[in-house]
Amino acid sequence: MKSVAGYTLFGVLLVVLSAKAAPVIDKRDVDTRYPYTGPAVPVGDWVDPTINGNGKGFPRLVEPPAVKPGSAKPSNNINVISLSYLPNGVNIHYQTPFGLGFAPSVNWGTSHNDLCNKATGHSTTYDRTPPCSEVVVTQCSQFFHNVQIGGLKPDTKYYYQIEAANGTTASDVLSFKTARSAGDSTSFSMAVLNDMGYTNAQGTYKQLNKAVDEGVAFAWHGGDISYADDWYSGILPCESDWPVCYNGTSTELPGGPPIPAEYLVPLPAGEVPNQGGPQGGDMSVLYESNWDLWQQWINSLSTKIPYMVLPGNHEAACGEFDGPNNVMTAYLNNGKANSSAPKSNLTYYSCPPSQRNYTAYQHRFRMPGAESGGVGNFWYSFDYGLAHFVAIDGETDFAYSPEWPFERDTGSAAKLPTPGQTFITDSGPFGAINGNWTDNKAYEQYQWLAKDLASVDRKKTPWVIAMSHRPMYSSQVSSYQKHVREAFEGLLLENGVDAYLSGHIHWYERLYPLGTNGLIDTSSIVNKNTYYTNPGKSMTHIINGMAGNIESHSTLSTGHSPLNITNVLDQTHYGFSTLTIHNATTLTWKFIRGDGEGDGDKLTLLKRG
Repeated sequence: MKSVAGYTLFGVLLVVLSAKAAPVIDKRDVDTRYPYTGPAVPVGDWVDPTINGNGKGFPRLVEPPAVKPGSAKPSNNINVISLSYLPNGVNIHYQTPFGLGFAPSVNWGTSHNDLCNKATGHSTTYDRTPPCSEVVVTQCSQFFHNVQIGGLKPDTKYYYQIEAANGTTASDVLSFKTARSAGDSTSFSMAVLNDMGYTNAQGTYKQLNKAVDEGVAFAWHGGDISYADDWYSGILPCESDWPVCYNGTSTELPGGPPIPAEYLVPLPAGEVPNQGGPQGGDMSVLYESNWDLWQQWINSLSTKIPYMVLPGNHEAACGEFDGPNNVMTAYLNNGKANSSAPKSNLTYYSCPPSQRNYTAYQHRFRMPGAESGGVGNFWYSFDYGLAHFVAIDGETDFAYSPEWPFERDTGSAAKLPTPGQTFITDSGPFGAINGNWTDNKAYEQYQWLAKDLASVDRKKTPWVIAMSHRPMYSSQVSSYQKHVREAFEGLLLENGVDAYLSGHIHWYERLYPLGTNGLIDTSSIVNKNTYYTNPGKSMTHIINGMAGNIESHSTLSTGHSPLNITNVLDQTHYGFSTLTIHNATTLTWKFIRGDGEGDGDKLTLLKRG
């Protein structure tokens, strides 16, 4: 593995097989100065800690690949296909267990029967743990391919086919529709979701697919994607504040049949018992497999419409927290299964190198960061019709970000930390810091955001919608909210952003229009379900974290009521939202309940005059 000053380059071997220049790789990615000391293959099954497991646990995810292989025992296969927008074009991203042998290529055209054009791209890979050579080929991704098609007409349907290579089967002839050009006044709808794993999300998934069939243009997933860092479910007990959980209630191994009582906890309507448990979850209960198979589950969406993403905390590393008597500390640091460590001691180096610092997230998607002046999959923007959409990284790259850079660990940009100075989710920065890490204006992300918002042509895109994974305000108050506000609120208000979307908190919450420091803009409230925009003075905040995941809903503590800034709070239902731009003056937002019982909330946002 090539490295620079003790850093593995993206934890990856870049496959330079493209006619185009390969992406620039930042040397500040995965620090490998200290050895990983955990199990060679960390498997979430105490009974049989091997890749294939003992067959007794509930398998977590088993999903078909994007392309059905041409033989019963394929040597390679296309398992995931995902579309994303680029200016005047699209990026076609697909994943295979093994390399292709040459640059990835796509044949395309304006007719299903005439794919007369060919586009080539580039491939990347990283040291998946365990490698795909040890896992079922149709359930494993280790090579990631990106093919861009540019210079396309707006709002136009195109057809494409991914070519066969090195044992893969060619895809069917698929299609995509390009984005409408900025200024196109035709109404459109999009899907917005946050915090979506597999558990508790079956209803959301069903309604999302229905929305795609009904014509939503694209989906925007605001972080916490797949919950791969919960690969150890079935090892750890449920948190006491998780009202519904399916990973057992203790780390003690239960006896044989019948099914242990912890598996009998009722799930929401429409859910299935598919989580791992203390009896073992077998090979599916692995960090990488959760990523692979969740993405295969989403193929029904991502092959039909662009699936845009931004980072959340669950993408950072192989685990997200530490604490006294933590089973994960004993397992990852010392390779001791079904044990515990008395003190919190998980560090940056506790995860395998391929599972640190957003490595999987960086490879498994391809957002228009470079094309919009941003950085990779972390911060970017794009236009669609009358709207300008802005993705913000609320996890790294601002002062006092939730996931710390090494500079904060050591207090100096010139020093690198020892293991004891780090935390398991330390990440970034993915852009430059031109000054002190405590100064938001020193960050490349801040400078990009200021430039991007200032360049918006409101005659073409009168609506400006921003999203970050973390909210600025909520009835569930947390210290990170102050730092997110200090980093971004001023810029968003000054530039007349209409709405700020977020997730992270696992409920649906719609706030009143808020100005600086959470001041309610009463002049912009028409009624409970209608607001006016007030550029420069306030913006609408919506927390949309109820898609469904293993951690279930967030709830207010007993005796606590919502804050006065909260208009609507739903701590019960799962689902996602749709945003519809009707014209230059009217936007509607709907919370679509995953149980199929209609709208959980509706908001109309109007522009004065």
